Amino acid sequence: MTEPITPKIERRTFLTGAGAIAAGVAAGVTAPSATATPSPRGRYRIDLHAHFLPPEYRKALLEHGHFTIGGYPTPDWSPESAIDFMDRWGIQAQALSVSDPGVGFLKGQDARDLARYCNTFAARLFRKHGKRFGAFATLPMPDVASTIREIEYALDVLKLDGVTLLSAYNGVYLGDPRFEPVMEALNRRRAFVFVHPAAIPANAKPELPLPDFLEEFTFDTTRAATLMMAGGTLQRYPGIRFQLSHAGGTVPFLAWRLGVLSATPVGDLWPAGAPRPAPLDVQRWIRSFYYDTALSASEPAMRAVLSVTDRSHIVFGSDWPFSQMVYTGSGDPAPGLGTVFNARQRYEIEHINPLRQLPRLKSAI
Repeated sequence: MTEPITPKIERRTFLTGAGAIAAGVAAGVTAPSATATPSPRGRYRIDLHAHFLPPEYRKALLEHGHFTIGGYPTPDWSPESAIDFMDRWGIQAQALSVSDPGVGFLKGQDARDLARYCNTFAARLFRKHGKRFGAFATLPMPDVASTIREIEYALDVLKLDGVTLLSAYNGVYLGDPRFEPVMEALNRRRAFVFVHPAAIPANAKPELPLPDFLEEFTFDTTRAATLMMAGGTLQRYPGIRFQLSHAGGTVPFLAWRLGVLSATPVGDLWPAGAPRPAPLDVQRWIRSFYYDTALSASEPAMRAVLSVTDRSHIVFGSDWPFSQMVYTGSGDPAPGLGTVFNARQRYEIEHINPLRQLPRLKSAI
């Protein structure tokens, strides 16, 4: 039976021991401080950054040499293990998505078939575990024509909750004119889009002895968000709601710098009432993004996000199973949130905000 969803307070513990705390900090999770507010009680969280690896998808990854994802060993996944994780960490439901590399490691019909497999697998989960899972569609990007067909099937027929887009495909970032038909199709459906970072090709990044998920993923999210703002994607397609992974990468920290053009004479002297080009309105577009807490539930990250948008644009994310080393035992999965938000504010971030974006999932649970 589901525990009552109520914003009453319950004291929880997270990682214990110096070694465990160090592991949490390395993964971007801050141990709770003495002044942290306890989380609300019960299984109430809605997880908008949670991954799944259906059997045939994981098999294909391994067959094509993807033994790690972002430097993390490719994990096992099953509905049962996901539900066990959710039950232990107070999560009511997860909106599942395929992580990097999507299906782009395949070509042509193979990529289309694997995307369809992932989406139908997710839809079957709705029938068997309707109160525990939502899903963002897997798309056969960068094949634009096939992607539009899969959007139609995944959203119009299967009724998935939104779509997943990687920050870039073969070095081509979101915001590129080549992806305009995809954006138009998503805008027409007023779709929710989960933007997940992609690994940068080895020949395009420094050779550092660090896994991509520590730094490079956050930088790539920033590149995608910046190009969608500068190129006018957000301006042309206001119906799309974009969720940025990991508290927006470095977008909040760079917010003023990204919009510095508006502080020059060009911005200051722009005629009153005339439509401002996207590069002059960056602060507005930054406010429009949704920012998830996955591996970013720390006071510095959340304060940065709050400096560029309001609390209604923050949503809970766990990044499970890729973050499973961080979660040992049970309790509060994001203790760092308690240093910034009180219990009622956390309930908004971890329950109300996510469900507001996913009406199908809200009606199911």
